[in-house]
Amino acid sequence: MKLSDFVIDWLVRFGVKHVFLLPGGGAMHLNDSVAKNKTLRVVCNLHEQASAIAAEAYAQYTGLGVVMVTTGPGGTNTITGVAGAWLESTPVLFISGQVKRSDLRGVRQVRQVGFQEVDIVSLVKSITKYAVTVTSPSDIRACLEEAVWRATTGRKGPVWIDLPLDVQAAEVDETQLAPFRIPAVRDNSEEVRQGAARLIRLLEGARRPVFLLGHGIRNAGAVEKFMTWIEEVKAPVLTTWKALDFLPDEHPLYIGRPGAVGQRAANFAQQTADLFVSIGARLDFGQTAYNHQNFAPRARRIVVDIDGSEIAKLEMPLELGLVCNALDFVNALCQATPLGFSAERPRWMTRIKEWKRRYPVLRPEYENVQKGVNNYVFVHALGQSLHEADLLVPGSSGACSEITCQALPVRKGIRFINTQGLGSMGFGIPGALGACIASEQKRTICIDGDGGFAMNVQELALVSKLRLPIKFFVLNNGGYGSIKATQRNYFDSRFLATDETSGLYLPSIQGMAQGFDLPYRLIDSHFELPRQIAEVLDFEGPVVVEVMMSADQVTQPKVSSHRNPDGTMSTLPMEDMWPFLDRDELSRELLVED
Repeated sequence: MKLSDFVIDWLVRFGVKHVFLLPGGGAMHLNDSVAKNKTLRVVCNLHEQASAIAAEAYAQYTGLGVVMVTTGPGGTNTITGVAGAWLESTPVLFISGQVKRSDLRGVRQVRQVGFQEVDIVSLVKSITKYAVTVTSPSDIRACLEEAVWRATTGRKGPVWIDLPLDVQAAEVDETQLAPFRIPAVRDNSEEVRQGAARLIRLLEGARRPVFLLGHGIRNAGAVEKFMTWIEEVKAPVLTTWKALDFLPDEHPLYIGRPGAVGQRAANFAQQTADLFVSIGARLDFGQTAYNHQNFAPRARRIVVDIDGSEIAKLEMPLELGLVCNALDFVNALCQATPLGFSAERPRWMTRIKEWKRRYPVLRPEYENVQKGVNNYVFVHALGQSLHEADLLVPGSSGACSEITCQALPVRKGIRFINTQGLGSMGFGIPGALGACIASEQKRTICIDGDGGFAMNVQELALVSKLRLPIKFFVLNNGGYGSIKATQRNYFDSRFLATDETSGLYLPSIQGMAQGFDLPYRLIDSHFELPRQIAEVLDFEGPVVVEVMMSADQVTQPKVSSHRNPDGTMSTLPMEDMWPFLDRDELSRELLVED
């Protein structure tokens, strides 16, 4: 059989249902094999970057995404999506076409030999777990098996297989193809068991414990089991933005989402805890507010992560840093927990609930805007309108992302999909498309910015053609609001390319919707906002909604930085968020029983 036919048959046997594909001459044998296959469903995007982002969102929902692109620009256009998957530990298999072997540059000291030839493997090696150009057809089975094994094992991530045109067309005997031999993995079960037992002992003596849950728990397939355990022991829970859908806001153990752009009550709980346990969260700068030395300063800290480098980077003393899969640790916790054990601390939970009552993210004064829609009011109303099994896909940078992650009242059963680590504008439309297809077309809500929405607008053609039930809420704040805020706060309001007055011109949102034959709606005030949102969500098929925001909408509360005389930046402790509390009030709130 032809090698390209083997590749497609292998993917189908592995369980792949969709492939995100943009056809091209460098991958024509692969394209032909896809066309002949009657099982694999093709999602033909209009741009390779969008294909990569869509597959990344698809993989967050299903466990594996597959992208096929042509050589040269087909591969280079995907790199933003590859980088996003790398940073978020998302398993995506990229398969690219390449010029035939005789046209490869090889050791020749020239920039290019074959037409559209680019050494894509060298370009993506630093942001993939495995990348190879297959030059011997007999290696194809082993390369496929190794790529998918590496993508889905350990700390997950993207992989890349590059197939020269003549290799795609080569004849192979499937029965003679050598398999990939899985390498031996060191058994650390005893370390995991001891770590779990140590945590239980510390939890037994803690007065103010908190658990921070991260996306690694989902990647390990441990969400349901861990939530069952945490409800049995009754320990309070914080979540990262990637894990915000693990439990609803009204859950009695839920505290909130801490961080540099976080919730004041959540930051208070984290910073006054006497036992802090992080599982599956990489504790990046957004989570630690750029300040390791002052992170959970009163607590004994336990960090569980599948990647030892993420633990080693932390410039803070740890009671325990354990390198392991989150599911292995959760299983060990279940075995180590004595029957009837409880970490319930009524006084501690009462204090947390009081913080949540006194310092809500949604402030009453936000309702009183005279023009446009306040983003916090909008996100709160939208969150209350969501149903179980809805998908929420924000754009990955700016107000559409950070205020959504900070302020959303999470309802039971929703799924949240984003790529916050890279934060690339242009994620919203293809991300929503990929998530919607992965979920077999469940209702999908995308909150995007007016700048990001325009960056992959061509994908609305596919949304329109397939009549996907995606509701696009596009926040129009007249430009790049977060960049404008930085220019205002740190560069004396010297605005450049952030709105029309400083050289930025964005297309009409209504015009873009109409250009792709999509219904358009406008929300420009708080008047009957819940009703307006409900009508959009109940609308059959896709719809684009322009939400008119104030150009000066601020994100708050947030950890504040200031510029030093030498140009460096210093960050305040994360319990002291802007807008700043009265100093006496802050001191009282941080006063806890030791």
